[in-house]
Amino acid sequence: MNNLFPILAVETSGDICSAAVLFDKNDFVEMNFLQKHIHSQKLIEMIDIVLINANLKLSECKSLAVSMGPGSFTGLRIGLSTIKGLAFGSNISIIPVPTFEAYALNISNYLTSGTKFVIAMNASGDEYYFAKFIKSEEHVETLDELSLVEKDKLHQMIKDDELVYGNSFHERNMKNVLNPTALKIGRWAYLLGNDLLTSNYDYLEPNYFKKFIVKGKR
Repeated sequence: MNNLFPILAVETSGDICSAAVLFDKNDFVEMNFLQKHIHSQKLIEMIDIVLINANLKLSECKSLAVSMGPGSFTGLRIGLSTIKGLAFGSNISIIPVPTFEAYALNISNYLTSGTKFVIAMNASGDEYYFAKFIKSEEHVETLDELSLVEKDKLHQMIKDDELVYGNSFHERNMKNVLNPTALKIGRWAYLLGNDLLTSNYDYLEPNYFKKFIVKGKR
């Protein structure tokens, strides 16, 4: 899978705005900015900075990796539209990375084989994005596919011996997990994303998963 390197990766699904260049699994340049609603102002600048620090031109990248969601509606659209524009202008293929699978891969690095764990991230006040995984000898396997679950039903879906990672779920002992950075997105891309590599940019859309409802005053 060395034909994917160098990889330019971005992560904009949550509060972290992140860009990275990966030359291989150990050699990389990354920049992170943790501030809400900053993605549209900072992402292009951050991409320029990591490319300069990597002593690399965009045209020298072999692939672009982007976090596809679920997550922030605005953040995901900014990240994907930016990557689409760069890919089109430089004729580079894109690896669309499922955000929860990137979460899971990163978490699994700290677990022993056979450990089951849940990721439950707040989607709204009453709903959570939910998925269940198991650490395998290779990487990580999905047990329960990503779904949208009401908060009061979460405890029914989690067994006592399963670890729980996420945010804002106070009903049980949850290990807080921040959004993966661009480095984690890039690592998922070169380990597991080769089959997703595409030059057909038009069909790519963020995995919002949850319908976006605009609330207004009556």
